[in-house]
Amino acid sequence: MRPLLAAVGVSVLIACTGAAASAPAAKEAGASVFGGLGTWVDIYDGPVFAAPEQAAARIAARGVKTVWVETANDADVARPVLLGRLVEGLHAQGVRVVAWYLPGHVKPALDSRRALAMLSFRTPNGEAFDGVALDIESTKLKNVGLRSRRAVALARLVRQEAGETPLAIIPFNPRGLERSPKAWPRFPWVELNETADAFAPMVYTSGLEGFDATYGYVTRALRLLRTDTENPDVSIHVIGGVADQLGPAELAGFAAAVTDDGNTIGVSLYDWQTTGPAAWRVLHSLSE
Repeated sequence: MRPLLAAVGVSVLIACTGAAASAPAAKEAGASVFGGLGTWVDIYDGPVFAAPEQAAARIAARGVKTVWVETANDADVARPVLLGRLVEGLHAQGVRVVAWYLPGHVKPALDSRRALAMLSFRTPNGEAFDGVALDIESTKLKNVGLRSRRAVALARLVRQEAGETPLAIIPFNPRGLERSPKAWPRFPWVELNETADAFAPMVYTSGLEGFDATYGYVTRALRLLRTDTENPDVSIHVIGGVADQLGPAELAGFAAAVTDDGNTIGVSLYDWQTTGPAAWRVLHSLSE
């Protein structure tokens, strides 16, 4: 068991004072955990948790390599028993499981505890998550500078405690931020890149119509991510969505953008519950 309580104390101190965090630990694991065809499960996906083993079998039958599962909202770990069954069911099918958490940045002690709970979680048979991810998108904290410092401090804390467990950052959509820069000025791309094994941007295009608009939006988002992180070789798992709000033209635009980019490690649509047969056909074409 890792010294989680001590780590939480360090994180809270950093976050509350705004002091510079120590340099992140060297990354010991690659980004392969986040690669390939993925899908997403959040805490509201009741049917998945109602029958975890059956859900795991259905997910595996779709050819999914990695499932991203939300772990916390009203509790440090939501539905821990059912979550454990889902993780074991997916592992039995040869599917990787990545835990993800959306910190609000308002209560750093809470965010630290819940983020570290992803690392300490074990199923009844002692199985752990294959990777963890921080969804750095919340704008609840209105002080943007403090929000950035807390986001970076939390990412550094998780990186230091994660050891060989890979860490992904789910960042603010780079194209969305370009269009609405006041949402998060000076987003800490470079600092987050120092801690991350991969980025998984949620490049939602649900409000756009047609092939061209979708293609341009996704293409621009991927280019901005590489520019903003100052890392042309950054590992990217690109997420489209929301799945049931994309028509045939939009799905085709998303697929073409990912294909033409040619340098992403994984692809998915948000989320499992809303991804229909037509969308799965497009995803399979991208993952082959």
